[in-house]
Amino acid sequence: MKHVRRFTPSFFLSLVHVCLVQANYAPYFFDNGARSTNGNMALFSLSEDTPVGTHVYTLNGTDPEGDPVTYGLAYEAGSRRYFSVDKNLGNVTLIEELDREKEDEIEIIVSISDGLSTVSEKVRILVMDANDESPEFINTPYIVQVPENTPSGSSIFKIEAVDKDTGSGGSITYFLQNIHANKFTIDRHSGVLRIKTGVTLDYEKSRTHFVVVVAKDGGGKLRGDNKVFSATTTVTVNVEDVQDTPPMFIGTPYYGYVYEDTLAGSEVLTVVALDGDRGKPNSIHYCIVNGSEGSFEIGNTTGAISVIKSPNQLKKEVYELKVQASEVSQEGDVSVYAFAVVTIRVVDLNNHPPTFYGENGPQNRFELTMYEHPPEGEILRGLKITVNDSDQGANAKFNLRLVGPGGIFRVVPQTVLNEAQVTIIVENSAAIDYEKSKVLTFKLLAIEVNTPEKFSSTADVVIRLLDTNDNVPKFSSDYYIARIPENSPGGSNVVAVTATDPDSGLWGEVKYSIYGTGADLFLIHPSTGIIYTQPWAVLDAEVNSKYNFYVKAEDADGKYSLAEVFITVLDVNDHSPEFNENIQEKTMIIGSPVKIEAIDQDAEEPNNIVDYSIMQADPANVFDIDQSTGEIKLKSYIRSLDIIHNITKNKDCIWSLVVQAKDRGSPSFSTTAVLKIDITEETLHKGPMAAFLMQTKDNPMKALGVLAGVMGIMVLITIMISTAMFWRNKRSNKITPVRRIIKKRQTPQPRAVRMEWLKFKRPSNAAEKFVVEDDSKSLHNENSNNNIQVAPVPPMAPVPPPPPALAPRGDTPGWRVPTVSGSLTPKFINKQLKKRGHGSAHNALVSELKLKFEKRNAAIGEPHI
Repeated sequence: MKHVRRFTPSFFLSLVHVCLVQANYAPYFFDNGARSTNGNMALFSLSEDTPVGTHVYTLNGTDPEGDPVTYGLAYEAGSRRYFSVDKNLGNVTLIEELDREKEDEIEIIVSISDGLSTVSEKVRILVMDANDESPEFINTPYIVQVPENTPSGSSIFKIEAVDKDTGSGGSITYFLQNIHANKFTIDRHSGVLRIKTGVTLDYEKSRTHFVVVVAKDGGGKLRGDNKVFSATTTVTVNVEDVQDTPPMFIGTPYYGYVYEDTLAGSEVLTVVALDGDRGKPNSIHYCIVNGSEGSFEIGNTTGAISVIKSPNQLKKEVYELKVQASEVSQEGDVSVYAFAVVTIRVVDLNNHPPTFYGENGPQNRFELTMYEHPPEGEILRGLKITVNDSDQGANAKFNLRLVGPGGIFRVVPQTVLNEAQVTIIVENSAAIDYEKSKVLTFKLLAIEVNTPEKFSSTADVVIRLLDTNDNVPKFSSDYYIARIPENSPGGSNVVAVTATDPDSGLWGEVKYSIYGTGADLFLIHPSTGIIYTQPWAVLDAEVNSKYNFYVKAEDADGKYSLAEVFITVLDVNDHSPEFNENIQEKTMIIGSPVKIEAIDQDAEEPNNIVDYSIMQADPANVFDIDQSTGEIKLKSYIRSLDIIHNITKNKDCIWSLVVQAKDRGSPSFSTTAVLKIDITEETLHKGPMAAFLMQTKDNPMKALGVLAGVMGIMVLITIMISTAMFWRNKRSNKITPVRRIIKKRQTPQPRAVRMEWLKFKRPSNAAEKFVVEDDSKSLHNENSNNNIQVAPVPPMAPVPPPPPALAPRGDTPGWRVPTVSGSLTPKFINKQLKKRGHGSAHNALVSELKLKFEKRNAAIGEPHI
């Protein structure tokens, strides 16, 4: 029996898995060359200035089976991690700053994996240079020792700097700052420092030079920009002294004196010479070359010159010695030398100082009395001064000088030999002022000129001044401003003026006076300068608030000066407000205000500012008043007479108010008045005539006068037109046949002739013009016969009716209100009574005037107003 082997399903799965594993191929990188930015990073280079976080490369590879691959980066132990990679995308990012000068190659291991197989490669990344390093000087500090006799153009030092960059960024050139002020130059490539051609160093003039050297690289790219770096250093050049300068005498020229009492062997003077080379100076040796004639000798090492003979044995007055100073080296050799001339004068002993003499012998104080401000150039003849020096020759020569306040006097002569008469001359007359100084004191000084002792002597000069009247009284101010209340009584002080005269005695006493058009109300005390009002003077700011006049200050000789005085009279609240009329009557049209006015006669604010108020009214809540303007109007809810009739049973609508006018002064004054207001509604007629009638409602005589004037002007115009047409027909020579002229009635276009001949004022509205229209035209001649004219007959002007006899009203108000303060002026009472009488008949007069206007307009063809 044949054995059959059976296989389980798990066996088949294992067999498939084995077959799959055996068929897998490893993934691999793409190799895209050195300049590619994706692949396996082989031969990849990166600049050291690449910013951290930059995406620098993309690892790119594939799997033969098409499986997804992942990427990785690895570093050797101890190496710095410069890059990171996205394992899925292969993006390589710089995570650490690069520095080519520290590490110019980076080794990393890149890997690619398909999950089963991993392929790794070691790649080397080159770090490229960027110009990020500055030049650095080496072996600093630089200190150079240079002898001063080094020839020009010689090389004295080599400066060296290094730059860690490569290429142009690592190349270095050298140059000096302030090249024009330096005595040195530098080779720009080698850095060799040299002395400029034609320039020498001098230890005696400058021992140290500081040379600033700049090292600059050739520039290169750094983060996309071209950068150039530089560095500076200072080279200290110390100049070494060399024996190349002859000795120099100090303190030249040399002068010495031998006096008659000088002993033989005495030192006259000492000469000093120094080696011009200060670094390592040589010793100096002195000797007299010539001019001594056996009378003088010099110390070889000290330079002290001494006289070896008695002065009586000296034959010359002046000796000139030629002295030689030689440098002696350490070996004892004489190298260079220099000469100096020493002048020695033989003189007698100077034992007499200058002396001042007066009329009676030696004197050291001179006094003089004189008037102030003498003429310039005048000699002070009262001073008799002589000066003398008993010595001979140079010892007797001295200068004169006046010591004291400068520029006032000068002394003559200024230089004296032996003896002279002293003269003092006035140089500045203005400074000789009694008011500034009553006594002038000076020192007269005589001092020898050419003697070593400089003997001198002094004398006091005292000048006492006498006063003259040379000053004008002067006020303390050019103008004075004063204020005085208007209620000040007569004799009140206003202001005090002050003037001073520095002269003495009577010349310094000042007398005051006033004059001018504004000085009538004022007086001034002649000695104190107090200005006060006349005893009878009454000041009133409302009449005159400003006064201006002059004050005069005069001395005994009539010299004077002026000042201006401005006096302001201050207003005092001494007037009460006054209404224009004691009892006023106003007609109020509903919707329009009426105005009252009171005037305060005070001159200034707030005394003349008036505020208005309603003190009493019946009924109370009907009227309002504007505090500032005095306008009275009805309450806003009263719009018709019906509302008024509902408020009160008084059907005639004439109400009385007690109004007050009060000023703003301190103390305040007020006045009250009774105002009667007649309230009516606005007329139905519109236009200028209606406005005129309303304005003249309270004054019918004014309306009659205006209407009579208008009609008279119209009559005059008609007569002038008729006369002109008559003379025109009379002068025409043309004969026309007699025939019937048929006239066609036409409707003429009205031509208004506006005559602005009178303006009327309303209480609160703008002025309106009274208009008279004239539509008259000449008739049209259809037959073209200009000789036949028909002149219109001028209308007759109506005779204005006589004014009606008005009787004063007998009724009196039912109640009276006393005034609060002040008083009502009685001069307006008659005027109020007259107005009240006219009010009883003005309605009839207006109706009659209106009727006459309508008749006139119908006659001349004007439209009805």
